Amino acid sequence: MLKQFADWLVFDTIGLVPGTHSGEALNFFIYDTLKIFLLLTTIIFVVAIIRSSFPPERTKRMLSHKREYVGNVLAALLGIVTPFCSCSAVPLFIGFVESGVPLGVTFSFLISSPMVNEIALIMLWGLFGWKIALIYISTGLLVAIIGGIIIGKMKMEKYVQDYVWEMQVGKTEIVKQTFREKLEYARGYTFELLKKIWPYVVIGVGLGAFIHGYAPQDFLVRYAGRDNMFAVPLAVLVGVPLYSNAAGVIPIVHALMEKGMAIGTVLAFMMAVTALSLPEAIILKNVLKNRLLVVFFGTVAVAIICVGYLFNAIL
Repeated sequence: MLKQFADWLVFDTIGLVPGTHSGEALNFFIYDTLKIFLLLTTIIFVVAIIRSSFPPERTKRMLSHKREYVGNVLAALLGIVTPFCSCSAVPLFIGFVESGVPLGVTFSFLISSPMVNEIALIMLWGLFGWKIALIYISTGLLVAIIGGIIIGKMKMEKYVQDYVWEMQVGKTEIVKQTFREKLEYARGYTFELLKKIWPYVVIGVGLGAFIHGYAPQDFLVRYAGRDNMFAVPLAVLVGVPLYSNAAGVIPIVHALMEKGMAIGTVLAFMMAVTALSLPEAIILKNVLKNRLLVVFFGTVAVAIICVGYLFNAIL
């Protein structure tokens, strides 16, 4: 239905010719914009109801005093259903540390939360099928677990800013909500989140539409194909300066895959955009000293690159 509407609007009403650069780009933009916002509205509303059962205080309690490896796995899994925004990174980090959550476990959560986004998971399923969605979630969890374990083994607690250890975070009482209150929360949360992310979605769709309509068919295959051994780290380097959530970058991913870019390279690009953004580094600089910040970014970047090479080799 959405596809027919996009075709009618672009080719019948506006009068662009199918198969032309401008026609295909605008058709892609309108169709993907409508489809993604429809998916987002539905998914965010459902996820918000689930999120209402996982306030930050409950998250802290679930991760406190766990054995290291078990904690890493639980933290990575919990990051899927608790996709806290970047503005929550600092207070969450302080809360985790103050509650006695091991540093490596905390980083498993911080890696997983933006990287393995449940909205992106369902959207990937709808756009590319369950196999790609399964690859996305499994590799994201693997990066989060291994990255957290490595950082934990390095014993870098001394590179957390001193004031973090001095913080005395009060215990927040968890207020139980009725189902109606959860619905009201979900409605308000959906509206507020869409207001924040719609520019990134539109920009992402716009970039994807440009790639879809104007990028030469063999350009990306030549520079980011399976035969280019530097394609994966290049994709990570390009992804880091960009700032987008997973929903905003998926249209670009869609266009890149249609142009023939290898799946591992595309996944590496998407993970770098969502988990290693410069705004995240600026926020985390408030709680991490430079050495730990570099180790965090370096560990995650290497893990993402390894994942990219792995899936380029097996798919």
